[in-house]
Amino acid sequence: MSKSGVDQELIRQLAALLTETDLSEIEIETESLRLRVARQMAAAVTHVAAHAPAAAAAPAAAAPAAAADSGASHPGAVTSPMVGTAYLAPEPGAPVFVQPGANVTEGQTILIIEAMKTMNHIPAPRSGRLTKVLVDDGQPVEFGEPLFVIE
Repeated sequence: MSKSGVDQELIRQLAALLTETDLSEIEIETESLRLRVARQMAAAVTHVAAHAPAAAAAPAAAAPAAAADSGASHPGAVTSPMVGTAYLAPEPGAPVFVQPGANVTEGQTILIIEAMKTMNHIPAPRSGRLTKVLVDDGQPVEFGEPLFVIE
């Protein structure tokens, strides 16, 4: 099946709905299309036809191995509350919200995660000294991925 036959915007909307509603999978079916989107699995699309069905799968994102070594198991790790794109500054060219070594207070914005074209300000869950930044500006992040270490 060619890529032009797949409604990529529909897949994006269903994936966003999974995140928004905290569901593990969504499946829809019409006369000519069967679509199943599941978390941490490839999305599969099958067209209903008289002969054998064809499937196209999106590649699954691999978890970065470096994050596991750089503070993920630290008791002060701050994890991502959602899937999206992490931004360390309020806008391009602006100073970052927090630097390593800075003291942060509970509730202070430490980064922004863009999800579904919405900028979500992520607050520090506790007060302390920020010792590590585990993500880069503009990096995609997964739910539960470590972002910072606050001691």
